[in-house]
Amino acid sequence: MTDQSSVPHASARLSTYAGIMAVIAVCAALYLATSVFAPVACALFIIALVWPIQDRLQHRLPQLLALALVMCLIVVAFFAFTSIVAWGFSRVVRAIVAEAPRFQSLYDHAALWLEGHGIVIAGMWAEHFNLRWLIGTLQSVTGRVNTTITFWLVVAVYVILGLLEVRTIESKIRTLMGVVPARVLIEGSRATAERFRRYMMIRTWMSIATGATVWAIAAFSGLALAPEWGVIAFALNYIPFIGPFIATVFPTFYALGQFESWQAALLVFACLNVVQFVIGSYVEPRVSGSALAVSPFIVLLSVFFWTWMWGLFGAFIGVPITIAILTFCAQHPSTLWISELLGDPDAPPKSASAA
Repeated sequence: MTDQSSVPHASARLSTYAGIMAVIAVCAALYLATSVFAPVACALFIIALVWPIQDRLQHRLPQLLALALVMCLIVVAFFAFTSIVAWGFSRVVRAIVAEAPRFQSLYDHAALWLEGHGIVIAGMWAEHFNLRWLIGTLQSVTGRVNTTITFWLVVAVYVILGLLEVRTIESKIRTLMGVVPARVLIEGSRATAERFRRYMMIRTWMSIATGATVWAIAAFSGLALAPEWGVIAFALNYIPFIGPFIATVFPTFYALGQFESWQAALLVFACLNVVQFVIGSYVEPRVSGSALAVSPFIVLLSVFFWTWMWGLFGAFIGVPITIAILTFCAQHPSTLWISELLGDPDAPPKSASAA
């Protein structure tokens, strides 16, 4: 005779296994079909950012004219950002190429010194890493950036179609779906879009502050290419954890080559890290408040995971995707625990307070 009490437990385990397999299947699809899903994710992110402008304009102007103005604004902002970033990185690459023999000599001396002190890995690294490899890597990254024109054209098409259909999709959701699913989708989308806009506003201001401070520190210390280091710090600050770390490592190695003193390079590294720590760990959380609070562990995990999934674009979009998932989970009681578990670690659980 079958124990009736074991039936609910077996059903719960089956649902859990099915959910895990569904998540794995979705991740596999996102990874294998990057060229399909990555432009869609980017387009949805852009639509969430610019929809308030489109909505206000189309109340005063014809919809197509409002759409043309919004697309012009997007294109201008995109080219302004990419032009500034390309200027900073290209100037740094040209400076490294011009000083290649001196930097290579410094690296060889450092590798020999480490080998003399028993650090054999330095010699193994020297066989695979040198300045030519670094320059080639930077040039390949630049080449990959140039090949993303098709990606952005597809994104632009999705943005145009999406902005034209926002109201239509909302009305269809209300008509075709039940009350609870429609509320979750519509309210979750609105809350996610609002959090996206706040995230980008705060991230932009913090990036400007970081870039200006790095520029000032580099200029005060006498480090060459101070404006370029500020621009690079500004751009990389949009990628949490990884970006700020890279933005401090590059100027440090350049300072080591320029000043030929590890003490000066260490001082530059320490000052830049203090700036990144103060702005990223003290100023930004107090500016954003609990609205964008996500567990630091989940932020780091999302950056690495989406970088593995979608490359450089995934590193940027990883945190917004996490914000969207947590926002939608907070819209329904059955998934509220996920938002509370992975969200602000200092916030009291809403379910517990409600109980």
